[in-house]
Amino acid sequence: MALISKKKISFKVNEELLDYLKNQGREVSTLKYQDLTRYNSSIALINSQGEDTLWETVFYPQGELEEIHYNLKSIYTNIQAHGEMSVIDHLFIERVDVCPFGNSKPFRIRIVNKMNDNFDYFYVKTADASRIYGLELEHFISPNKINYLVNVDTLIEEHIAGIPGHDFAETYLKDSDFSRIRIAKEFVKFNERCFFRLLGDMHSSNFVVDITPDFEETRYRIRAIDFDQQSYEGRKNVYMPQFFKQNLPFVKAGMEVLTSESMYQYQLEERSLIRSRIKSAEVFLNSLLTVMSKDEISLPENVINLKTELSKHHKEPKFLKCRNMGEIVMRNLKMLWKSESLHFKAS
Repeated sequence: MALISKKKISFKVNEELLDYLKNQGREVSTLKYQDLTRYNSSIALINSQGEDTLWETVFYPQGELEEIHYNLKSIYTNIQAHGEMSVIDHLFIERVDVCPFGNSKPFRIRIVNKMNDNFDYFYVKTADASRIYGLELEHFISPNKINYLVNVDTLIEEHIAGIPGHDFAETYLKDSDFSRIRIAKEFVKFNERCFFRLLGDMHSSNFVVDITPDFEETRYRIRAIDFDQQSYEGRKNVYMPQFFKQNLPFVKAGMEVLTSESMYQYQLEERSLIRSRIKSAEVFLNSLLTVMSKDEISLPENVINLKTELSKHHKEPKFLKCRNMGEIVMRNLKMLWKSESLHFKAS
């Protein structure tokens, strides 16, 4: 089973990464994380079942409330409407919550459209270089596009909708009418995406399942929602969701309905799709990996251990020449262009 060794260190966003984000239109200057810490009281947020959510709703001094809410609405229009301020009059901030128990103590904002009472969420967090690299790699390499903004040491992220993985396992996977083949296929593909871009800690609390009804069958997509463990840990299995005990229901479902041949077919399908995504975003991805390969986003011992394990796994000695996690990610992605007859078996 995969285990996270220690609490992850947060890494500062350097000037080269900020320049890259500015060129990508990811920079914003209207709000900082510290602005939201100026609340003067809070209460526990209780869900509809009467359970403590571990989030707290915060309240701001009346003299600062209008400015904070206006800046939050401005941020939302930048994320979802490309800065089209004409929609701001239709929005209001219903609630600002903080998770005081999280590593980064994130804020979650609930925003409502006055016209139809439709609501959405977004998050304000302290910026961590690892997480930003994770978001960018998700944007380019996965089938999902990510909306987020950065203001030096502040990260603003859109809400990724879906059923939390652990809830999905408790409900849908126990339903006899549920199509296990489709979710098993998606889990195999999700495992491939995480491994090749080296996104770690993808246990069932860190991903959601997006359900889309089709005219014949329901389609499922597993989406990562936590990117803090982008290429930080030093052990290969941390980057393979199949090794987390929390994901055992998904693994068992795959073992029940998939043969080794069909599993291998789905692995090859996803590798082909990743290659296509890389080719379509080649210029931007090269710019990102160039910045990443100059950055330090892990501990030296983790770099040494991971490149050694990946060198053995792929039977590729070039990994041993990698000097940091950025170079390891680049080398791991290059392995997608190896012979299709090479079957990456988990050890």
